[in-house]
Amino acid sequence: MKKIIATLIAFVLCTAMLAQNVTRITLFANSSLDVITCQADQSLLINFSKDGNIIDYGVEDYWGRLLKFMGRIEYYSPNDDQAYRGKVRYIGPTQITYYASYDNDALKGKIKSIGSNVFDYYGAFEDEAVKGKIKMIGALQLSYFTSFDNESYKGRFKTIGSTSLTYYASYDDKAIKGKIKSIDNTAFNYYTSFDRKEYQGALKSGNYMHIINGIKYVIRN
Repeated sequence: MKKIIATLIAFVLCTAMLAQNVTRITLFANSSLDVITCQADQSLLINFSKDGNIIDYGVEDYWGRLLKFMGRIEYYSPNDDQAYRGKVRYIGPTQITYYASYDNDALKGKIKSIGSNVFDYYGAFEDEAVKGKIKMIGALQLSYFTSFDNESYKGRFKTIGSTSLTYYASYDDKAIKGKIKSIDNTAFNYYTSFDRKEYQGALKSGNYMHIINGIKYVIRN
């Protein structure tokens, strides 16, 4: 009986540790509007931007569409701090907190925590392309290309944990500049402006989805 109880406790603790983890990064071609996704429980996904603002949330269906979450949703009241009043407070059992109006100007209103994961950000004195972006989500560290890097990828993800990302530069073919070039050891090749018009910019080799170091990377045109 003691062994069974110990096993159950270990399962619960393990589940709690896995909850609210970053499970997906969606990379958009020629755009810095990449999306970070936390899985708050077995089915709930919370999408947010690199600067710490919630985009949407819901339950993903078989075809990858995000459906409306039908469980508990609670918002901060009009009496709460002005930096987060009206923002979502609970999605199911998952609590979301935000930096307040008395916090640093670069932080106020941004996500402070999702469940047990605490968020940290690059400060106001950081490089222009980096400041205000998420630096840490729990133990996961994020870094970005700076304003000294190529125009096509400055401000975009450089590393996500131990995973490195590279992009095609502004001097590359116009059909592929700004697109993801590699994620870790996985390379991506595209049809260029020399190919048939309907193919230009489309992925030529590699898949649009890869799981690398435990995170799913999805490439969108």
